[in-house]
Amino acid sequence: MGYRNLPSCLKDLETSGQLLRVDEPLDARLEVAEVHRRVFQSKGPALLFTNVAGCTMPLVSNLFGTRERAEFLFRDTWSRIRQLMELKADPGGLFKRPLRHARLLPIVRATRPRRVSRAPVLEQPTCISELPHVVTWPQDGGAFITLPLVYTEDPDRPGPAHANLGMYRIQISGGEYEVDREVGMHYQIHRGIGVHHTAALRRGEALRVNIFVGGSPAMMLAAVMPLPEGISELVFAGALDGHRIPLYHGDGAELPVYAEADVCIQGTIIPDRLLPEGPFGDHLGYYCRAHPFPVLNVERVTRRRDAVWPFTVVGRPPQEDTIFGELIHSLTAPVIPSVVAGVRAVHAVDAAGVHPLLLAIGSERYTPYQPSQRPQELLTQANAILGQGQMSLAKYLLIVNGDDDPGLQIHDVAAFLQHLLVRIDWQRDLHFQTCTTIDTLDYSGAALHEGSKVVWAAAGPARRTLPHELPPTDPPTEAWHRPRVVLPGVLVFTADSVTDLDSATRSVEATCRLISPDHPWNRFPLWVLVDDSDFAARSLDDFLWVTFTRSDPARDTHGIGAFSHEKHWGCRGAMVIDARLKPQHPDPLEPDPATVKTIDALAARGGPLARYL
Repeated sequence: MGYRNLPSCLKDLETSGQLLRVDEPLDARLEVAEVHRRVFQSKGPALLFTNVAGCTMPLVSNLFGTRERAEFLFRDTWSRIRQLMELKADPGGLFKRPLRHARLLPIVRATRPRRVSRAPVLEQPTCISELPHVVTWPQDGGAFITLPLVYTEDPDRPGPAHANLGMYRIQISGGEYEVDREVGMHYQIHRGIGVHHTAALRRGEALRVNIFVGGSPAMMLAAVMPLPEGISELVFAGALDGHRIPLYHGDGAELPVYAEADVCIQGTIIPDRLLPEGPFGDHLGYYCRAHPFPVLNVERVTRRRDAVWPFTVVGRPPQEDTIFGELIHSLTAPVIPSVVAGVRAVHAVDAAGVHPLLLAIGSERYTPYQPSQRPQELLTQANAILGQGQMSLAKYLLIVNGDDDPGLQIHDVAAFLQHLLVRIDWQRDLHFQTCTTIDTLDYSGAALHEGSKVVWAAAGPARRTLPHELPPTDPPTEAWHRPRVVLPGVLVFTADSVTDLDSATRSVEATCRLISPDHPWNRFPLWVLVDDSDFAARSLDDFLWVTFTRSDPARDTHGIGAFSHEKHWGCRGAMVIDARLKPQHPDPLEPDPATVKTIDALAARGGPLARYL
């Protein structure tokens, strides 16, 4: 049941025809990543690279490249894990159907980690410079570990019961790090390691950290699960693996070692030691710039003799981490109503970069004796959502009343947007949070971690019909060009590139003031200004990515007939979002042309990679 280690997993995938060996010589800089991206886009198999220049161990990627393969990896326990989550959402189910839930007992027993007397990961000493140095995008500041399992314990309550296992990227080359002695620790806002680091700083201590690479796929999924604070990811991984996670406590180490990992890096985060980490091509589809982040002082690096180095490639969605998101949603969806009362479903929109756009279906039960005409309870639910773990990173939260259309599906983004746009009142239903925290990777705000949020709440009967075609009259202004219809009720305009943020904001506001709320183009309730309207209107995914990754709600929301009353902002005509690239935005990710040409040649008919790509 489950996999004890990564080599056993790869053997199973190969036996079942879900893994391909790539024996052709490739480079860890850009080339393996380019192959990975192409195979992922074609929904291809997991890839085992056996001949990568300078690498002393094989590399594997695309383990989670399709939903079907991900579920295959957890086929022995997945249904029972879902039952456990459903039981959390409805504990009374245990008494209603006791025989059905009796089969959960073996999984419950498997949750507690177990002590072991040996650890294969400690078999062979090595060093940081001998590890695979995979570089995935041309402007990356060095090589990164992209699937690390970062293990820490609470300094106030040491032990695995209060441990955190997170996936925070690790920079192992480049920058100002001392070779083989230091690596960069990039952990984002609202992550569990921050609680432990805070406790260590309060105590005036260095935070001890173990970084594991490899091991069972369950450990990788556990590291990205948004579990409640205080619940160890090791418990979840044990349940998902169907066996207790083996921890080795020997050799006088202060932290236990995950025995079946492929590589282990041991060290400490020294207080007050920061170095620039990055740049790095990240999952919003842009480069993260270099910023000061904690540094790990490396004390020991070891590996198992048959070690395999797992990596992934992130970038503009969808990528392999999209599958992680689908798995997380599959497991957590039944629990949502028990976490936030009245909320029936939430959906972090992958095409928009996950955190920038969150959809929610809630309930209106405050005044059941009256027809629901405006959002009331929805606002309470929105505030609760924005106070829950990583959901609190949502920048745009769009919430609707489920009873207005019981058939509305949360994952049908186009239908959801149209449902909201026919009902929302821009004069009343926008609610902003300013000067607050946003995702570390989001550069639309004022500074790192800083920006704003907005809730769009819609309830009640339809108040407008959404037009499908451009009006026959002239556009409302010559300042915005090439209008395109993305969806019924949604327009994108091309506007001049932004070179100065303040002047661009003043220009948009001035243009909005020149347009009357009675202008016929206001039949489209949502207008978005972009750098290229043809691109933004090419597909719904393009529209979502451009609109929600390139705008800050408070600064970039404008409107026709805008007003402010008692600190509340609204508009009487169309709402206008300025989603152009701003000076503070980093570059969008583009592959290296020379690398593309190299892989094209290998993938051409008759080439050595033609059967893979």
